[in-house]
Amino acid sequence: MASPDATVPVVDAVNASEKKSSSWDKIDENDPRLQIVDENQEFTPLLHDFMKTKWGLVDRGFDYNVVAVFGSQSTGKSTLLNRLFGTSFDVMNEVQRQQTTKGIWASKSTGANLLVMDVEGTDGRERGENQDFERKSALFSLAISEVLIVNMWETMVGLYNGANMGLLKTVFEVNLQLFQKQGSPKTCLFFVIRDFTGQTPLENLSATLVKDLERIWAGLVKPAGKEAALISDFFEFAFACLPHKVYASAQFNEQTDALRKRFIDKSDPGFAFKPNYHKHIPADGFPKFAESIWEKIVTNRDLDLPTQQQLLAQFRCDEISRTVFESFSEAVKGYGSQLKAGRVLENFGSEIQEITQTALKTFDQDASRYHKEVYLTKRKEFYNKMETGLRTDYILQLTNLHKKALALFTDGLAEKLKGNEGDFAVKLRESRDEADGYFRKIAESSKLQGADWSSDEYYAQFLAQLDEMASAKKKEAIDKIILGLEKSISTALAEPISLHLNEGAPDMWRKVQNTFREAVTSAEDELRRRLNGSLTLPFLFTNPTGTEDIFDMTQPGFEFSSTDIVTQVQELKIQAWNALQKTIRQEVGDAQMAERLRARFEGVFRYDDKGLPRVWTPGDDMDGQFAKAREEADKLAIRFTKFDVPLTSLDEDITHDERFDQDSLIVISPSKLQLLRDKFRRDADLLFVEAKRSIVTTTAKVPPWMVVLACLLGWNEFVAVLSNPIMFMGLMFVGLATYITWYVGMLGPVVRGAKVVAGEGLRQTAGALKAGGVDVDGILDGTAIRNGTIKVQGRVGSLRDEEGRKEFRRYLSSPSKLGSGGEGEEVELVERKGRRRQEDDE
Repeated sequence: MASPDATVPVVDAVNASEKKSSSWDKIDENDPRLQIVDENQEFTPLLHDFMKTKWGLVDRGFDYNVVAVFGSQSTGKSTLLNRLFGTSFDVMNEVQRQQTTKGIWASKSTGANLLVMDVEGTDGRERGENQDFERKSALFSLAISEVLIVNMWETMVGLYNGANMGLLKTVFEVNLQLFQKQGSPKTCLFFVIRDFTGQTPLENLSATLVKDLERIWAGLVKPAGKEAALISDFFEFAFACLPHKVYASAQFNEQTDALRKRFIDKSDPGFAFKPNYHKHIPADGFPKFAESIWEKIVTNRDLDLPTQQQLLAQFRCDEISRTVFESFSEAVKGYGSQLKAGRVLENFGSEIQEITQTALKTFDQDASRYHKEVYLTKRKEFYNKMETGLRTDYILQLTNLHKKALALFTDGLAEKLKGNEGDFAVKLRESRDEADGYFRKIAESSKLQGADWSSDEYYAQFLAQLDEMASAKKKEAIDKIILGLEKSISTALAEPISLHLNEGAPDMWRKVQNTFREAVTSAEDELRRRLNGSLTLPFLFTNPTGTEDIFDMTQPGFEFSSTDIVTQVQELKIQAWNALQKTIRQEVGDAQMAERLRARFEGVFRYDDKGLPRVWTPGDDMDGQFAKAREEADKLAIRFTKFDVPLTSLDEDITHDERFDQDSLIVISPSKLQLLRDKFRRDADLLFVEAKRSIVTTTAKVPPWMVVLACLLGWNEFVAVLSNPIMFMGLMFVGLATYITWYVGMLGPVVRGAKVVAGEGLRQTAGALKAGGVDVDGILDGTAIRNGTIKVQGRVGSLRDEEGRKEFRRYLSSPSKLGSGGEGEEVELVERKGRRRQEDDE
């Protein structure tokens, strides 16, 4: 609903409209004249009717012309128009000498389609210093007429004010700004010099007038794009002279008739209305054109020039304003530095209000004695100047207030959360309301009364950031809870998952899934309780293994809708799924997988069904057990390639989330699996060769006949030893020493020492033989064995040639087939060392 004050302008406008219409009601139907603009600057609504019914110009199209007159009051303008065009404009009563023409009148010329306008004279005593209407009427005449008759006395030529040069300068300037464009029709300024005596030739008078006009044109403030424009670009000049109407009446009448032909007779060489003067407005559109021109002139402020009294008031008010503003600036300059330092001045509004009122009182005391309108205008300007200066400080105040209110919110919330009292949402809301209220209170109290200051934009920015921070705090608290639950889930999953994966059972992924589901369900229940605000005690989390962990979950609860809770639960499940993936990735590293495969292989290859270590004998099926063990390890490796559970058995909140990727179910990629299997097979092959060596280094059983033969052949030596006391005592001593050595556990070191001594002796012997010229390389110094040879039944074969490798492979498959010997052969394999062994292994 509009306020009562809003209806006042509407009523005034209606009354003004009625007044405007009624001012044209008193029209004499027989009078051919029409006042198109009255003394109140109101334009007539009857121009179109006159042009149609009384003047007959509406249907003339472009076949019509417009002429107007301009000049000082009481110089015979109306008389001149009546003599030239046969009109009946009112003329001055020479006895009284007062203003005759008021406003702007129009009539049609006799004998021609010519619209004649009689304009109120300038410099009349009736209007005094108020030249507003003079300027507007002159500009109107200049804008719509093709020929503007400038009526002046000869004695006015060369004068500035007498010739209306000051008025013409203002009119030219505004006309150039509003109506003139490059290429627009020109206007003819037709100077009629009255009371011409002939002492000064017309050519000299014309030159003086043109020079004066060019000088005032050069001093105009021209609009952009027209800085170099000349007066001749828009105006042409014509000149005529008339003798004194009273003292030379015959000549006056004669020359007036001659001048009339220049306006009426198109065949006259000096015909005034040239085609390039026409405004190209059809006659039926001229009334609207003239009205729009007048409205544009009335609303233009460049014509509102001040009087002398107003000029004095402006000067003094400006001086007073400047002096008072200096004192005002000194009083408020301290606020700027404090505000720039980031402070919030809580008494800012009341203090600047007091300073401003003091300044206004001082201004009013000195300036109110001058012209009232100027004083009130300057007072408003002075107030606006103070308000503009303080507005900057007010904006700084709002900026600092913005920061301080946000800090108040953050600190207040942190303080409230220290005691864990109440619900989180309540504390959050309280802290937000406190910050909001503080901002609104200080922002409102900081305003200058009467100033059009608004904090709405800054308040909206503050609210947006406050809500953003509140949401961030809420999310931070929720994230902390979810992080705690996520840690609890990770802790709950670590040990059981490691146990399930180390077991490597066929259903290990189902067990992992069950463990994960139990951990997530427990965490989900806890999260729902936390978001509903129903739990304020420490969180006791039960692991799937049965152990209990306590996590710090003592932050206050939350107020959440069911939809928000579902969203947070879904987020928890996704984070739990990520935690599961992380735990699994940590458990399937290269070292862990290699250890698992080796343990599975050794569990089958090195241990029997009862879990006892195997002692391999030549008759055992080592190859079959090796193949079985490797197959079990391969099955285990393949089992680790994928989190092998049905996709439908996973929680829909996880699988339906856009962040879920089915590739996350792949635990070990095919390329990585191949690398693991290759490495494992190399390790398994070494274990296999080691087991083979443990068999071939043993000696086959000695046949019984060999024992009998040895006893028969060695009987004499045995009797000789027993019958010889010295040899018997030596044998007893060696036997006793050997027993004692074995008993104290020194038999191994003694044997190794003996080997070292024998080897050193062998090298010294080989060195002596080689010095004597005997080639013992590869035999006595053992290099033949170290270079990859084997000795079987006196035969030496190299592993570096194809035949030697074939012999070795036949031996690995069946030691009894190596060489040509059969049962009872002694085969010795010597382990190679260093770089050459590594090369042969490769």
